[in-house]
Amino acid sequence: MDLSHTRLLRKKDINAMLATYHSPLKKELKTFDLTMLGIGAIIGTGIFVLTGTGALTAGPGLMIFFVLAAIACLFASLCYAEFAAMVPESGSAYTYAYTTLGEIVAFVIGWDLMLEYLFAVSTVSAGWSGYFQSFLAGFGLKLPTALSAAAGSVPGVTSYFNLPAFTIIILITILLSLGVKETKRVNNIMVVIKLAVVLLFIFTAVRFVKPANWHPLLPFGFKGVFGAASSVFFAFIGFDAISSSVEETLEPSKTLPRSMLLSLGICTVLYVAVSAIMTGVVPFETFAKYIDHPISAVLIYSGQNWMAGIIDLGAILGMTTVMLVCLYGQTRISFSMSRDGLLPHVFSDISAKTGAPLKSTVLFGTIAAIMGGFIPLADLAELVNIGTLTAFTLVSFSILRLRKTQPDLRRPFKTPWVPFVPIMSIICCIFLLINLKPVTWIRFVVWLAIGMVVYFSYSVKHSQLKATATDEN
Repeated sequence: MDLSHTRLLRKKDINAMLATYHSPLKKELKTFDLTMLGIGAIIGTGIFVLTGTGALTAGPGLMIFFVLAAIACLFASLCYAEFAAMVPESGSAYTYAYTTLGEIVAFVIGWDLMLEYLFAVSTVSAGWSGYFQSFLAGFGLKLPTALSAAAGSVPGVTSYFNLPAFTIIILITILLSLGVKETKRVNNIMVVIKLAVVLLFIFTAVRFVKPANWHPLLPFGFKGVFGAASSVFFAFIGFDAISSSVEETLEPSKTLPRSMLLSLGICTVLYVAVSAIMTGVVPFETFAKYIDHPISAVLIYSGQNWMAGIIDLGAILGMTTVMLVCLYGQTRISFSMSRDGLLPHVFSDISAKTGAPLKSTVLFGTIAAIMGGFIPLADLAELVNIGTLTAFTLVSFSILRLRKTQPDLRRPFKTPWVPFVPIMSIICCIFLLINLKPVTWIRFVVWLAIGMVVYFSYSVKHSQLKATATDEN
Protein backbone atom coordinates (compact mmCIF):
# COMPACT_ATOMS: atom_id res chain seq x y z
CA MET A 1 0.00 0.00 0.00
CA ASP A 2 1.26 3.49 -0.85
CA LEU A 3 1.38 5.10 2.59
CA SER A 4 1.79 8.58 1.14
CA HIS A 5 -1.89 8.51 0.22
CA THR A 6 -3.22 7.35 3.56
CA ARG A 7 -5.12 9.71 5.79
CA LEU A 8 -2.32 9.95 8.35
CA LEU A 9 0.33 11.09 5.86
CA ARG A 10 -1.70 13.47 3.70
CA LYS A 11 -0.18 16.90 3.31
CA LYS A 12 -1.18 20.49 2.73
CA ASP A 13 -0.46 21.84 -0.72
CA ILE A 14 1.62 25.02 -0.50
CA ASN A 15 0.39 26.40 -3.82
CA ALA A 16 -3.23 25.89 -2.72
CA MET A 17 -2.45 27.62 0.58
CA LEU A 18 -1.02 30.61 -1.26
CA ALA A 19 -4.01 30.78 -3.61
CA THR A 20 -6.61 30.77 -0.83
CA TYR A 21 -4.64 32.55 1.89
CA HIS A 22 -6.63 34.85 4.13
CA SER A 23 -5.99 35.47 7.81
CA PRO A 24 -8.39 36.88 10.41
CA LEU A 25 -5.41 38.06 12.48
CA LYS A 26 -4.33 41.71 12.37
CA LYS A 27 -1.03 42.55 10.64
CA GLU A 28 0.91 44.79 13.02
CA LEU A 29 4.51 43.50 13.22
CA LYS A 30 7.57 44.89 11.44
CA THR A 31 11.25 43.84 11.46
CA PHE A 32 12.01 45.80 14.63
CA ASP A 33 9.01 44.33 16.44
CA LEU A 34 9.91 40.77 15.50
CA THR A 35 13.57 41.27 16.40
CA MET A 36 12.46 42.55 19.81
CA LEU A 37 10.15 39.53 20.04
CA GLY A 38 13.10 37.20 19.39
CA ILE A 39 15.38 38.97 21.86
CA GLY A 40 12.52 38.98 24.34
CA ALA A 41 12.33 35.19 24.08
CA ILE A 42 16.07 34.52 24.27
CA ILE A 43 17.42 36.99 26.83
CA GLY A 44 15.91 36.01 30.15
CA THR A 45 16.35 32.99 32.39
CA GLY A 46 19.33 31.82 30.36
CA ILE A 47 21.45 34.88 30.99
CA PHE A 48 20.27 35.74 34.51
CA VAL A 49 20.01 32.24 36.05
CA LEU A 50 21.25 29.34 33.93
CA THR A 51 24.69 30.84 33.30
CA GLY A 52 25.52 29.91 36.90
CA THR A 53 24.49 26.29 36.40
CA GLY A 54 26.37 26.18 33.11
CA ALA A 55 29.54 27.60 34.66
CA LEU A 56 29.59 24.82 37.28
CA THR A 57 29.24 22.21 34.52
CA ALA A 58 31.51 23.68 31.83
CA GLY A 59 33.74 26.12 33.71
CA PRO A 60 34.98 29.07 31.64
CA GLY A 61 34.26 26.87 28.62
CA LEU A 62 30.64 27.96 29.01
CA MET A 63 31.36 30.68 26.46
CA ILE A 64 32.34 27.96 23.98
CA PHE A 65 29.05 26.18 24.60
CA PHE A 66 27.09 29.33 23.80
CA VAL A 67 28.97 29.67 20.52
CA LEU A 68 28.28 26.02 19.62
CA ALA A 69 24.62 26.29 20.65
CA ALA A 70 24.28 29.47 18.59
CA ILE A 71 25.76 27.70 15.56
CA ALA A 72 23.18 24.92 15.95
CA CYS A 73 20.44 27.56 16.22
CA LEU A 74 21.86 29.42 13.21
CA PHE A 75 21.62 26.31 11.03
CA ALA A 76 18.06 25.75 12.24
CA SER A 77 17.08 29.40 11.84
CA LEU A 78 18.19 29.41 8.20
CA CYS A 79 15.86 26.46 7.61
CA TYR A 80 13.04 28.17 9.51
CA ALA A 81 13.58 31.34 7.48
CA GLU A 82 12.96 29.58 4.15
CA PHE A 83 9.67 28.16 5.37
CA ALA A 84 8.63 31.40 7.11
CA ALA A 85 9.12 33.34 3.88
CA MET A 86 7.37 30.72 1.75
CA VAL A 87 4.42 29.50 3.87
CA PRO A 88 1.91 32.22 4.85
CA GLU A 89 0.23 30.46 7.78
CA SER A 90 1.00 30.66 11.48
CA GLY A 91 2.07 27.49 13.22
CA SER A 92 5.84 27.48 12.85
CA ALA A 93 7.29 23.96 12.60
CA TYR A 94 3.81 22.43 12.82
CA THR A 95 2.69 24.07 9.57
CA TYR A 96 6.01 23.34 7.86
CA ALA A 97 5.74 19.64 8.75
CA TYR A 98 2.14 19.60 7.47
CA THR A 99 3.34 20.64 4.01
CA THR A 100 6.18 18.11 3.79
CA LEU A 101 5.89 15.15 6.17
CA GLY A 102 2.16 14.60 6.59
CA GLU A 103 -0.65 15.18 9.05
CA ILE A 104 0.34 12.83 11.85
CA VAL A 105 3.91 14.15 11.89
CA ALA A 106 2.53 17.70 11.91
CA PHE A 107 0.32 16.86 14.87
CA VAL A 108 3.26 15.35 16.75
CA ILE A 109 5.40 18.44 16.21
CA GLY A 110 2.50 20.76 17.12
CA TRP A 111 1.89 18.75 20.30
CA ASP A 112 5.64 18.91 20.92
CA LEU A 113 5.66 22.72 20.54
CA MET A 114 2.77 23.03 22.96
CA LEU A 115 4.94 21.18 25.48
CA GLU A 116 7.84 23.53 24.76
CA TYR A 117 5.93 26.77 25.13
CA LEU A 118 3.57 25.87 27.97
CA PHE A 119 6.24 24.41 30.24
CA ALA A 120 8.62 27.24 29.34
CA VAL A 121 6.14 29.81 30.64
CA SER A 122 5.63 27.91 33.90
CA THR A 123 9.32 27.16 34.38
CA VAL A 124 10.44 30.74 33.79
CA SER A 125 7.78 32.04 36.19
CA ALA A 126 9.59 30.28 39.07
CA GLY A 127 12.84 32.10 38.27
CA TRP A 128 10.91 35.35 37.85
CA SER A 129 9.41 34.88 41.30
CA GLY A 130 12.85 34.53 42.90
CA TYR A 131 14.18 37.73 41.39
CA PHE A 132 10.96 39.60 42.16
CA GLN A 133 11.14 38.61 45.81
CA SER A 134 14.80 39.65 45.88
CA PHE A 135 13.78 43.00 44.42
CA LEU A 136 11.09 43.44 47.11
CA ALA A 137 13.62 42.55 49.79
CA GLY A 138 15.63 45.59 48.75
CA PHE A 139 12.74 47.69 49.99
CA GLY A 140 12.34 45.70 53.18
CA LEU A 141 9.29 43.79 51.88
CA LYS A 142 8.79 40.06 52.22
CA LEU A 143 6.01 37.71 51.17
CA PRO A 144 4.63 35.13 53.62
CA THR A 145 6.74 31.97 53.30
CA ALA A 146 3.66 29.88 52.50
CA LEU A 147 3.10 31.99 49.34
CA SER A 148 6.72 32.32 48.25
CA ALA A 149 7.19 29.04 46.35
CA ALA A 150 5.47 25.87 45.20
CA ALA A 151 5.29 23.07 47.75
CA GLY A 152 8.51 21.11 47.91
CA SER A 153 10.47 23.40 45.61
CA VAL A 154 12.74 24.79 48.36
CA PRO A 155 14.33 22.21 50.70
CA GLY A 156 13.61 22.89 54.37
CA VAL A 157 11.02 25.56 53.61
CA THR A 158 7.31 25.02 54.20
CA SER A 159 5.58 26.69 51.29
CA TYR A 160 2.39 25.88 49.41
CA PHE A 161 1.86 28.32 46.56
CA ASN A 162 4.07 30.54 44.40
CA LEU A 163 1.96 33.69 44.37
CA PRO A 164 4.35 35.88 42.30
CA ALA A 165 4.68 33.18 39.61
CA PHE A 166 0.92 32.77 39.39
CA THR A 167 0.29 36.51 39.32
CA ILE A 168 2.79 37.40 36.57
CA ILE A 169 1.37 34.78 34.21
CA ILE A 170 -2.15 36.07 34.80
CA LEU A 171 -0.99 39.63 34.03
CA ILE A 172 0.75 38.46 30.84
CA THR A 173 -2.41 36.61 29.83
CA ILE A 174 -4.42 39.80 30.24
CA LEU A 175 -1.90 41.72 28.11
CA LEU A 176 -1.98 39.13 25.32
CA SER A 177 -5.77 39.19 25.42
CA LEU A 178 -5.69 42.87 24.41
CA GLY A 179 -4.21 42.04 21.01
CA VAL A 180 -0.83 41.93 19.27
CA LYS A 181 -0.57 45.73 18.85
CA GLU A 182 -0.63 46.37 22.60
CA THR A 183 1.54 43.32 23.25
CA LYS A 184 4.31 44.45 20.91
CA ARG A 185 4.45 47.92 22.48
CA VAL A 186 4.92 46.58 25.99
CA ASN A 187 7.39 43.91 24.81
CA ASN A 188 9.50 46.45 22.90
CA ILE A 189 9.78 48.72 25.93
CA MET A 190 10.75 45.89 28.27
CA VAL A 191 13.31 44.48 25.81
CA VAL A 192 15.01 47.87 25.37
CA ILE A 193 15.27 48.28 29.16
CA LYS A 194 16.66 44.79 29.77
CA LEU A 195 19.19 45.18 26.95
CA ALA A 196 20.34 48.39 28.63
CA VAL A 197 20.70 46.50 31.92
CA VAL A 198 22.76 43.72 30.31
CA LEU A 199 25.01 46.25 28.59
CA LEU A 200 25.41 48.15 31.87
CA PHE A 201 26.50 44.91 33.54
CA ILE A 202 29.03 44.23 30.77
CA PHE A 203 30.59 47.70 30.92
CA THR A 204 30.61 47.71 34.73
CA ALA A 205 32.06 44.24 35.31
CA VAL A 206 34.52 43.89 32.42
CA ARG A 207 37.20 45.93 34.22
CA PHE A 208 37.27 43.38 37.05
CA VAL A 209 38.08 40.43 34.79
CA LYS A 210 41.17 38.45 35.77
CA PRO A 211 42.32 36.32 32.80
CA ALA A 212 43.84 33.83 35.25
CA ASN A 213 40.27 32.76 36.12
CA TRP A 214 39.88 31.46 32.55
CA HIS A 215 42.60 28.88 33.10
CA PRO A 216 42.02 26.07 32.58
CA LEU A 217 39.46 27.02 29.97
CA LEU A 218 38.01 23.50 29.92
CA PRO A 219 38.42 22.11 33.47
CA PHE A 220 36.11 19.20 32.63
CA GLY A 221 37.09 18.92 28.98
CA PHE A 222 34.54 19.08 26.18
CA LYS A 223 32.47 16.59 28.16
CA GLY A 224 31.68 19.43 30.56
CA VAL A 225 30.84 21.79 27.70
CA PHE A 226 28.42 19.32 26.15
CA GLY A 227 27.10 18.40 29.59
CA ALA A 228 25.86 21.97 29.92
CA ALA A 229 23.52 21.32 26.99
CA SER A 230 20.82 19.73 29.16
CA SER A 231 20.20 22.92 31.09
CA VAL A 232 21.76 25.85 29.27
CA PHE A 233 20.24 25.22 25.82
CA PHE A 234 17.05 26.38 27.53
CA ALA A 235 18.55 29.84 27.03
CA PHE A 236 17.77 29.68 23.31
CA ILE A 237 14.14 28.61 23.56
CA GLY A 238 11.55 30.72 21.89
CA PHE A 239 13.34 32.34 18.97
CA ASP A 240 11.33 29.98 16.77
CA ALA A 241 8.19 31.69 18.13
CA ILE A 242 8.98 34.45 15.65
CA SER A 243 7.84 32.17 12.85
CA SER A 244 4.49 31.71 14.60
CA SER A 245 3.72 35.37 13.97
CA VAL A 246 3.70 35.19 10.16
CA GLU A 247 -0.01 36.02 9.83
CA GLU A 248 0.45 39.15 11.95
CA THR A 249 3.58 40.31 10.12
CA LEU A 250 3.92 42.92 7.39
CA GLU A 251 5.93 41.60 4.41
CA PRO A 252 6.75 38.29 6.15
CA SER A 253 8.92 37.00 3.29
CA LYS A 254 11.47 39.70 4.12
CA THR A 255 10.69 40.53 7.73
CA LEU A 256 10.84 37.07 9.31
CA PRO A 257 14.24 35.94 7.97
CA ARG A 258 15.82 39.27 8.92
CA SER A 259 14.41 39.32 12.43
CA MET A 260 15.36 35.68 13.12
CA LEU A 261 18.99 36.20 12.16
CA LEU A 262 19.23 39.61 13.86
CA SER A 263 17.80 38.44 17.18
CA LEU A 264 19.95 35.30 17.23
CA GLY A 265 23.11 37.24 16.37
CA ILE A 266 22.55 39.95 18.98
CA CYS A 267 21.73 37.44 21.72
CA THR A 268 24.73 35.23 20.93
CA VAL A 269 27.12 38.16 21.29
CA LEU A 270 25.53 39.07 24.63
CA TYR A 271 25.60 35.48 25.95
CA VAL A 272 29.26 35.00 25.05
CA ALA A 273 30.23 38.39 26.52
CA VAL A 274 28.34 37.83 29.78
CA SER A 275 29.60 34.26 30.28
CA ALA A 276 33.20 35.34 29.54
CA ILE A 277 32.98 38.24 32.00
CA MET A 278 31.31 36.31 34.81
CA THR A 279 33.83 33.44 34.68
CA GLY A 280 36.64 35.98 34.34
CA VAL A 281 35.59 37.90 37.44
CA VAL A 282 34.52 34.98 39.67
CA PRO A 283 36.25 31.56 39.84
CA PHE A 284 33.64 29.23 38.35
CA GLU A 285 33.48 26.98 41.46
CA THR A 286 32.16 29.94 43.45
CA PHE A 287 28.86 29.93 41.57
CA ALA A 288 27.78 26.91 43.64
CA LYS A 289 26.95 29.46 46.37
CA TYR A 290 25.02 31.75 44.01
CA ILE A 291 23.23 29.30 41.74
CA ASP A 292 19.99 31.33 41.65
CA HIS A 293 21.51 34.74 40.94
CA PRO A 294 24.95 34.38 39.27
CA ILE A 295 24.95 37.83 37.69
CA SER A 296 24.32 39.52 41.04
CA ALA A 297 27.12 37.37 42.48
CA VAL A 298 29.58 38.81 39.97
CA LEU A 299 28.70 42.34 41.08
CA ILE A 300 28.90 41.46 44.77
CA TYR A 301 32.24 39.73 44.21
CA SER A 302 33.62 42.82 42.48
CA GLY A 303 32.23 45.21 45.10
CA GLN A 304 29.54 46.71 42.87
CA ASN A 305 26.62 46.11 45.24
CA TRP A 306 24.91 49.29 44.05
CA MET A 307 23.95 47.51 40.84
CA ALA A 308 22.17 44.57 42.49
CA GLY A 309 18.76 46.23 42.36
CA ILE A 310 19.27 47.20 38.72
CA ILE A 311 20.19 43.62 37.82
CA ASP A 312 17.11 42.36 39.65
CA LEU A 313 14.99 44.74 37.58
CA GLY A 314 16.65 43.58 34.37
CA ALA A 315 16.06 39.95 35.30
CA ILE A 316 12.41 40.64 36.11
CA LEU A 317 11.86 42.30 32.73
CA GLY A 318 13.95 39.70 30.93
CA MET A 319 11.94 36.79 32.24
CA THR A 320 8.67 38.63 31.71
CA THR A 321 9.34 38.96 27.98
CA VAL A 322 10.33 35.27 27.74
CA MET A 323 6.99 34.26 29.26
CA LEU A 324 5.18 36.76 27.05
CA VAL A 325 6.69 35.42 23.82
CA CYS A 326 6.30 31.76 24.78
CA LEU A 327 2.63 32.16 25.75
CA TYR A 328 2.11 34.09 22.50
CA GLY A 329 3.72 31.22 20.56
CA GLN A 330 1.57 28.69 22.42
CA THR A 331 -1.67 30.41 21.42
CA ARG A 332 -0.61 30.74 17.77
CA ILE A 333 0.37 27.07 17.49
CA SER A 334 -2.95 25.94 19.00
CA PHE A 335 -4.75 28.47 16.74
CA SER A 336 -3.26 26.83 13.64
CA MET A 337 -3.93 23.29 14.82
CA SER A 338 -7.51 24.17 15.71
CA ARG A 339 -8.13 25.85 12.35
CA ASP A 340 -6.98 22.63 10.69
CA GLY A 341 -9.42 20.62 12.81
CA LEU A 342 -6.74 18.85 14.85
CA LEU A 343 -7.83 20.60 18.05
CA PRO A 344 -11.32 21.82 19.07
CA HIS A 345 -12.65 25.01 17.46
CA VAL A 346 -12.39 27.01 20.69
CA PHE A 347 -8.63 27.38 20.15
CA SER A 348 -9.10 29.23 16.85
CA ASP A 349 -11.97 31.46 17.95
CA ILE A 350 -10.86 35.05 17.22
CA SER A 351 -12.13 38.03 19.21
CA ALA A 352 -13.80 40.55 16.90
CA LYS A 353 -12.57 43.40 19.12
CA THR A 354 -8.89 42.51 19.58
CA GLY A 355 -8.23 40.28 16.57
CA ALA A 356 -6.56 37.75 18.89
CA PRO A 357 -7.48 34.17 19.93
CA LEU A 358 -8.96 35.32 23.24
CA LYS A 359 -10.39 32.04 24.57
CA SER A 360 -7.21 30.13 23.79
CA THR A 361 -5.08 32.80 25.45
CA VAL A 362 -7.15 32.76 28.62
CA LEU A 363 -7.23 28.96 28.77
CA PHE A 364 -3.50 28.38 28.31
CA GLY A 365 -2.59 31.36 30.46
CA THR A 366 -4.68 29.94 33.31
CA ILE A 367 -3.14 26.48 32.95
CA ALA A 368 0.40 27.91 32.93
CA ALA A 369 -0.39 30.10 35.96
CA ILE A 370 -1.70 27.14 37.97
CA MET A 371 1.36 25.07 37.06
CA GLY A 372 3.68 27.91 37.99
CA GLY A 373 1.90 28.43 41.30
CA PHE A 374 1.63 24.84 42.50
CA ILE A 375 4.18 22.61 40.75
CA PRO A 376 7.95 22.57 41.36
CA LEU A 377 9.31 22.78 37.83
CA ALA A 378 13.07 22.43 38.25
CA ASP A 379 13.23 19.24 36.17
CA LEU A 380 10.90 20.43 33.43
CA ALA A 381 13.40 22.76 31.76
CA GLU A 382 14.84 19.75 29.95
CA LEU A 383 11.40 18.94 28.57
CA VAL A 384 11.41 22.38 26.98
CA ASN A 385 14.84 21.64 25.50
CA ILE A 386 13.75 18.33 24.02
CA GLY A 387 10.71 19.99 22.47
CA THR A 388 12.80 22.74 20.91
CA LEU A 389 15.48 20.42 19.55
CA THR A 390 12.92 18.01 18.09
CA ALA A 391 11.21 20.89 16.29
CA PHE A 392 14.54 22.11 14.90
CA THR A 393 15.38 18.62 13.64
CA LEU A 394 12.07 18.11 11.82
CA VAL A 395 12.13 21.57 10.21
CA SER A 396 15.64 20.94 8.91
CA PHE A 397 14.62 17.55 7.53
CA SER A 398 11.57 19.15 5.93
CA ILE A 399 13.78 21.55 3.99
CA LEU A 400 15.69 18.62 2.51
CA ARG A 401 12.48 16.83 1.58
CA LEU A 402 10.75 19.86 0.07
CA ARG A 403 13.79 20.78 -2.03
CA LYS A 404 13.57 17.28 -3.52
CA THR A 405 9.80 16.95 -3.94
CA GLN A 406 8.96 20.54 -4.97
CA PRO A 407 12.12 22.18 -6.30
CA ASP A 408 10.20 24.76 -8.35
CA LEU A 409 8.26 26.35 -5.51
CA ARG A 410 8.66 30.09 -5.14
CA ARG A 411 11.13 30.68 -2.31
CA PRO A 412 11.48 34.39 -1.38
CA PHE A 413 14.27 33.33 0.98
CA LYS A 414 16.36 30.24 0.31
CA THR A 415 18.36 28.40 2.93
CA PRO A 416 21.96 28.66 1.70
CA TRP A 417 24.29 25.72 1.10
CA VAL A 418 21.65 23.01 0.95
CA PRO A 419 22.07 20.18 1.85
CA PHE A 420 25.00 21.17 4.11
CA VAL A 421 23.07 23.58 6.37
CA PRO A 422 20.03 21.39 7.09
CA ILE A 423 22.20 18.30 7.56
CA MET A 424 24.45 20.15 10.02
CA SER A 425 21.36 21.42 11.84
CA ILE A 426 20.08 17.85 12.19
CA ILE A 427 23.46 16.55 13.38
CA CYS A 428 23.85 19.35 15.96
CA CYS A 429 20.33 18.90 17.31
CA ILE A 430 20.57 15.13 17.54
CA PHE A 431 23.90 15.44 19.35
CA LEU A 432 22.35 17.79 21.91
CA LEU A 433 19.31 15.50 22.23
CA ILE A 434 21.39 12.47 23.16
CA ASN A 435 23.02 14.51 25.94
CA LEU A 436 19.67 14.93 27.71
CA LYS A 437 18.90 12.79 30.74
CA PRO A 438 17.05 9.46 30.26
CA VAL A 439 14.24 10.62 32.56
CA THR A 440 13.62 13.52 30.17
CA TRP A 441 13.13 11.09 27.29
CA ILE A 442 10.72 9.03 29.38
CA ARG A 443 8.61 12.09 30.20
CA PHE A 444 8.71 13.15 26.56
CA VAL A 445 7.46 9.76 25.39
CA VAL A 446 4.63 9.93 27.93
CA TRP A 447 3.64 13.36 26.60
CA LEU A 448 3.65 12.08 23.01
CA ALA A 449 1.57 9.06 24.05
CA ILE A 450 -1.05 11.43 25.46
CA GLY A 451 -0.91 13.31 22.17
CA MET A 452 -1.56 10.14 20.19
CA VAL A 453 -4.68 9.51 22.26
CA VAL A 454 -5.90 13.01 21.36
CA TYR A 455 -5.02 12.55 17.69
CA PHE A 456 -6.74 9.20 17.16
CA SER A 457 -9.75 9.99 19.33
CA TYR A 458 -10.42 13.51 17.98
CA SER A 459 -8.04 14.97 15.39
CA VAL A 460 -8.17 12.25 12.75
CA LYS A 461 -11.98 12.53 12.68
CA HIS A 462 -12.16 16.33 12.51
CA SER A 463 -9.24 17.15 10.21
CA GLN A 464 -10.14 19.79 7.62
CA LEU A 465 -7.74 18.38 5.07
CA LYS A 466 -9.70 16.39 2.47
CA ALA A 467 -8.71 12.82 1.74
CA THR A 468 -8.29 13.83 -1.89
CA ALA A 469 -5.79 16.59 -1.09
CA THR A 470 -2.67 16.48 -3.16
CA ASP A 471 0.10 14.41 -1.56
CA GLU A 472 3.70 15.03 -2.49
CA ASN A 473 5.90 11.97 -2.47
